[in-house]
Amino acid sequence: MTNELKTYDLVVIGGGPAGITAAATGSELGKSVVLVDSQPEIGGAGINTGTVPSKTLRETALALSGIKSRNLYGVDLSLRREVTVADFLGRETHVKDAFHTTITQRLRTLKATIYCGTCAFVDAHTVHVSLGSEDQKSEPSSPGAEMLLRGEKIIIATGSSPVRPGLFPFGQGEIYDSDTILKLNRIPRILAVVGAGVIGAEYGCTFRALGAEVHFVDGRDVLLPFLDAEVSRALVGAFERSGIVFHWKEMVQKCIPQPSGEIQLELSSGAVLSADAVLVAAGRQSNTAHLGLDKAGVNTGKRGIIPVNEHYQTNIENIYAAGDVIGFPALASTSMEQARRAARHALGHSESALSPLLPNGIYTIPEAGMVGETEQSLKEKGVAYFVGRANYWDNARGRIIGDHDGFLKLLFRQEDRKLLGVHIMGEYATDVVHIGMMALLCNGSANLFVDACFNMPTLGALYKAATLDALQSLTGMPKREDACL
Repeated sequence: MTNELKTYDLVVIGGGPAGITAAATGSELGKSVVLVDSQPEIGGAGINTGTVPSKTLRETALALSGIKSRNLYGVDLSLRREVTVADFLGRETHVKDAFHTTITQRLRTLKATIYCGTCAFVDAHTVHVSLGSEDQKSEPSSPGAEMLLRGEKIIIATGSSPVRPGLFPFGQGEIYDSDTILKLNRIPRILAVVGAGVIGAEYGCTFRALGAEVHFVDGRDVLLPFLDAEVSRALVGAFERSGIVFHWKEMVQKCIPQPSGEIQLELSSGAVLSADAVLVAAGRQSNTAHLGLDKAGVNTGKRGIIPVNEHYQTNIENIYAAGDVIGFPALASTSMEQARRAARHALGHSESALSPLLPNGIYTIPEAGMVGETEQSLKEKGVAYFVGRANYWDNARGRIIGDHDGFLKLLFRQEDRKLLGVHIMGEYATDVVHIGMMALLCNGSANLFVDACFNMPTLGALYKAATLDALQSLTGMPKREDACL
């Protein structure tokens, strides 16, 4: 039974990166804001099950496995004992807890109200909330109680969840998706990853670093096809050298848990793959099924995705949506930017459009980063371009950290030498790519990097080396001596 009606300037549904940012933005603008999330600990997939946990696990794997030290001459910090789940998950739990505390303290300081509960629309301005379990960070409430929240504006930021294809008997044996893989009770001897997308690739590398035998099963024959083809091929080579096995152009036809505890996968070619654990990474779907969007008149598309305009408004003027719930690119970074712009527009403040130049960071081992055009996209557009490359091993910092395979690739327009695309594979690629992003945002040309002075030794100096390489290939001028530092 509904006990009360509370009115706010802004109601935010969902407490992931987008919801948190929307609530903080509204509060900073002096508006009354309430955030409702279905979990006792806010953070969504970005903090609880996805972005932060998976990247923390990656760093833990690198530290525990000694991988970073193996290419350093005379240094061997490889594992000399069996890794336990406590080793693997302890750091991840600590990092999540710290984020939860920081975020809720910030929202409290901004005087935003937080409730743990599930929401369903009553009409375009009202949502019904069934309060869930209370924790120390939520507003005092009685679990099982109900309330109505009325918002002048409403932002939907409920995120997404892993798709669970029916042929996989989740709950029987060691079969996981990206939300439940953190609940494993042991590190598997053999891990089969179904789907070699970003999530599958990242987790597969992490478990390989911890000694698991990893098999990727994917219906395509290209790894992460949105990447520049050269980077994609280089990643495949790095994965294979680490011992990862690819089963290209294969689909799982049957998934059969065995009495022994193994999982047997029957593939489309007729091959059979046995594993101790299976990670199903078959994409994600928007969390909109139980919101009662029809009551508010909000339209949805395939996999529950909510269509929005350039201001992140849905087809209902006072209802906005941001983050994974609106689909591509579904990154924590872009979700936060979308939510900030949605909240400002909803509350009457002008805001520039989100730049189309969005950096992409892939936390595999090695990392990959990109922003801007690829060679493929430039060829399709008929743009004449030239390419420059710089290898980590020719860079002082790259050699210090022992990265033999890393490289930076820059694409310049031939007509005016304007930078068009940045592609990196190697240690810290997800950070180093931002130098290129800033140059792209400033419409920088090759001269920007030629004239710049980079600290030495740094990976940033790769930009100068790659630019000089590009100009040398274009003009035939001799390569400068400082290009390799």
